[in-house]
Amino acid sequence: MPLSTQSQTEGDNYVLVASLDNVRNLSNILKAITFKDHAIFNATPNGLKVTVEDSKCLQANAFIQAEIFQEFTIKEDSVGFQVNLTVLLDCLTIFGGSTVPGVATALRMCYNGYGYPLTLFLEEGGVVTVCKINTQEPEEPIDFEFCSTDVTNKVILQSESLKEAFSELDMTSEVLQITMSPSQPYFRLSTFGNSGNAHYDYPKDSDIMELFQCTKTQTNRYKMSLLKPSTKALALSCKVSVRTDSRGFLSLQYLVRNDDGQICFVEYYCCPDEEVEEE
Repeated sequence: MPLSTQSQTEGDNYVLVASLDNVRNLSNILKAITFKDHAIFNATPNGLKVTVEDSKCLQANAFIQAEIFQEFTIKEDSVGFQVNLTVLLDCLTIFGGSTVPGVATALRMCYNGYGYPLTLFLEEGGVVTVCKINTQEPEEPIDFEFCSTDVTNKVILQSESLKEAFSELDMTSEVLQITMSPSQPYFRLSTFGNSGNAHYDYPKDSDIMELFQCTKTQTNRYKMSLLKPSTKALALSCKVSVRTDSRGFLSLQYLVRNDDGQICFVEYYCCPDEEVEEE
């Protein structure tokens, strides 16, 4: 790949180098968490974690494992920086994000360390474009303290069924109410919009339900405006895990297959809007 020699002269200085034969394997997953301008990048030998947050109520994380990249070299235990995600996506799709079979944009992403820009070498059909994006010192992401040992209820669904529900629910509702229970209705989504109240129920033994682990009845409401960005991840995913902890915090984990069939994960954390009396 011509890109491997393109940045060789400076290569020794880079603390992070990540290369992809198909840039869509990065750009698609980043689109799934794009709802604010800035994103925190944290690279470790395991891969790349990209975090976007909204007013301490919502956090989205995209995980791109090191194995996804054709090359992933990191010279420190951890490399972190903050960039404008909108600008980064504009650069990654500078060739138009072609979906034509056999035509792919290759990427070599390099970072020199604190104070340096993020440098992108993009190549398609022999044409190379170099983009440099200013980086900032990363802010510390919010710790939602969502601990797997504190999970009270968990279901894993095929994404199609959740897409169907979101297409039928009344999006004029300010909140989405989620009920999870070891007894009926098991797993229920409710809205309270202009056209009245609506419920969408999932039987625990249906084909679309891959896992059902509910230990107590919980009903929580979440602001629809906070959940709407997660539908981007839902659209790309094939499975989704819905978990709540004892505080009512919500975790949505999306399993996403890229163009090459490799698996990445997108996770959304959302805090509950208000307490709801259990009936």
